Amino acid sequence: MSELRDLLADVAARVADYRESVADAPVFPDDTSGVRGKLGELPEKPTPPADVIRRLADAVEPALVATTGPRYFGFVTGGALEAATAADMLTAGWDQGAFNQVTSPAAAIVEEVAGEWLKDVLGLPSGASFGFVTGGQGANTVCLAAARHHVLARAGWDVERRGLHGAPPLTVVAGEERHATIDRSLRLLGLGTDSVRPVRTNGQGAIDVADLERTLDGPAIVCLQAGNVNTGAFDDFAAATEIAHERGAWVHVDGAFGLWAAATPALGHLTAGVEAADSWAVDGHKWLNVPYDSGYAFCAHPESHVAAMSLTAAYLTGQGAGDVRAPGDFVPESSRRARGFATWAALSELGRSGAAELVERCCALARRFAGQLAKSEGVTIVNDVVLNQVLVSFGEDTDKVIEAVQRSGECWMGATTWRGRRLMRISVSNWTTTEADVDRGVAAIQAALGSVAGNTTRKN
Repeated sequence: MSELRDLLADVAARVADYRESVADAPVFPDDTSGVRGKLGELPEKPTPPADVIRRLADAVEPALVATTGPRYFGFVTGGALEAATAADMLTAGWDQGAFNQVTSPAAAIVEEVAGEWLKDVLGLPSGASFGFVTGGQGANTVCLAAARHHVLARAGWDVERRGLHGAPPLTVVAGEERHATIDRSLRLLGLGTDSVRPVRTNGQGAIDVADLERTLDGPAIVCLQAGNVNTGAFDDFAAATEIAHERGAWVHVDGAFGLWAAATPALGHLTAGVEAADSWAVDGHKWLNVPYDSGYAFCAHPESHVAAMSLTAAYLTGQGAGDVRAPGDFVPESSRRARGFATWAALSELGRSGAAELVERCCALARRFAGQLAKSEGVTIVNDVVLNQVLVSFGEDTDKVIEAVQRSGECWMGATTWRGRRLMRISVSNWTTTEADVDRGVAAIQAALGSVAGNTTRKN
């Protein structure tokens, strides 16, 4: 065990060294061509663990993307909090199977506590059930599975027993700018993308409530959005949910990152009425800054949640026994990582006020990005910056500017196409990002814009 102790100490030191240096490292690696060669061929004989780890780290560290650093602004990616990082290392060391209290009472209890804390922070109903999944895709799939069960059961159909062949038609009503994971969930659940009736959206990508009312008919699931993936816009939850429930529809909220706005009273107007929905999906590895992979599915109808997800087998014990919930009853996986440890650690480190401050600060930094870039000639801020998303146009040079910024290593922002326009998409969601990092990012963008403009002038 002394060798294991030394090995883990070395790993911890490597992790600490990396995290201490990531703020000043290039945000994207310059050259990854040597990684495969350094990894080598499959050894014929066993290799000492210390040599394995040394070889792995030496090979891949030059190819790491600084997503944990303060100037990574792509894909709404958070950087893992210190306590959450350490808890995740403990999770790997403890190696618990988080199926139920028999496989790991510790994992089951911590997940139960963390789930209750999450509902508190997000302003969700105290009686809602929850499942810890891999991310927004998993959360949307779990919630829509519960919705499928619930809506078809009300129509007299047991979908878990009878499947979908011969089932009453089930319509999914969703905005034109829904996230792509909704469509993939529908494919995975056998509902198919042809089941979607698209609802028109307004100028910022939120649904047109009047068009929602026109679209609803028959057994239906309505998918709303907390935080448009491009603009950050929010649907009108109060009005849309009232209409949907009057028609007997289930309301699901895809809140991958935007639902975290509910963590702060300063942004409470954005999520007003969201608690009246039937299910909610949200990521942990985005704004909660928990290590990958972490997401949460919540359901206001626990019985439908369990009916869609639970399983039984003769060899399994512990399901429904005692006073500790069985985490495996609420997710698709039986063999599952104990994600509750890192989530509990993140919420403990932040506290209620820290979670609110994190969200508010990121939104303020997004506004700082937009305000400074808007002063530059040839730059247009396309969206209303209501959250942490900024869409930027550089006209015909947009893709060239984005590529130049990415090559610089100063920061990293992705590109998107929104309503026919190529745009830079800036997402601010890392707990370490400061005003100085934003200013450095703005300077990198302005330098790239100047370089692109200069090249164009010389060519002309």
